[in-house]
Amino acid sequence: MKLRAELISQAKRLVVKVGTGLLTDAQNRVSPAQIAQLVDQLAALHRQKKEVILVSSGAIAAGMAQLGLKSRPKNLDELQAAAAIGQSKLMAIYDELFGKHDITVAQILLTHDDLKNRTRHLNAQNTLTTLLARGVVPIINENDTVSVDEIKFGDNDRLGALTATLIDANLLIILSHVEGLLDKAGKLVPVVPAVTREVEALAGGTDRVTSVGGMKSKLEAAKIVTRSGTPMIIASGDNASVLAQILAGNDIGTIFLPANTKLAHRKRWIAFFQHPAGTLVVDDGARAAVHDGGKSLLAKGVMRRTGKATAGDVVSIQDNTGVEFARGILRDGDTVVHRDDLVIL
Repeated sequence: MKLRAELISQAKRLVVKVGTGLLTDAQNRVSPAQIAQLVDQLAALHRQKKEVILVSSGAIAAGMAQLGLKSRPKNLDELQAAAAIGQSKLMAIYDELFGKHDITVAQILLTHDDLKNRTRHLNAQNTLTTLLARGVVPIINENDTVSVDEIKFGDNDRLGALTATLIDANLLIILSHVEGLLDKAGKLVPVVPAVTREVEALAGGTDRVTSVGGMKSKLEAAKIVTRSGTPMIIASGDNASVLAQILAGNDIGTIFLPANTKLAHRKRWIAFFQHPAGTLVVDDGARAAVHDGGKSLLAKGVMRRTGKATAGDVVSIQDNTGVEFARGILRDGDTVVHRDDLVIL
């Protein structure tokens, strides 16, 4: 596919997300041998002068083994304890293995609030940019020890997408045990131009005892990065040369094509780094004016409001069938969301 080859050839800054299943053995224990295979591939990209960020799961699984747990804990205190033990163990392995390639790594633990708050958001962006400029490989994970909401509802597919969006990556690669998105007949879907409802209907969850997410979370990640202007590939990390093959332009995995229009950084922050504080349901005329006409949302077009959003909060904007089509920052007055503070999803 010509477009795929063109997109891959432009990929200088990469975010690679790996799931827990690729880092653990059959007994759900962290496997240094499997991690070494991943590190060798990332080091090869680093030698090619690619800027590489790794979003790595596995901390809770590493801690589970130390605590003698056979399956992912359900209690918050046990999840946090496992994460606290496992994160240092996991980073020690990464540090040793990257060190064999003379590559320095940096640990970055993030919570949703770190990326929601505008000042901290920009600080994280600047830190990552500085590390990449100095040839360091940042290794990112959610700060599961303190991040209550993210442990209960979050996943690293989303974190990978937000990281790629944050630092303007040229490509997000999500590696797992699956070869890509499969259709209803079990056949690989090589290209997804857009994540439609029909595409979402192909998604399933995960039944691995150490994992969260599944294909559904990967499609959510695809919606974030492609709307931001970045392509995404889902491929099997069981392939020992998967990253080299992807960067060579080989047709493996599923590629999700970026939107034609790239969102500005501030609009990405509004659209994807917030939990909407409320919902505005609008009539057909308001939807057309906002979605198709590039207009601000006026109070007269709002049919009803839910939640406790106040001026300055991000709100979800939905049509009268409940489909979210935009997000924006709420204002007081006749103009409830100004066009400058509004993002079409």
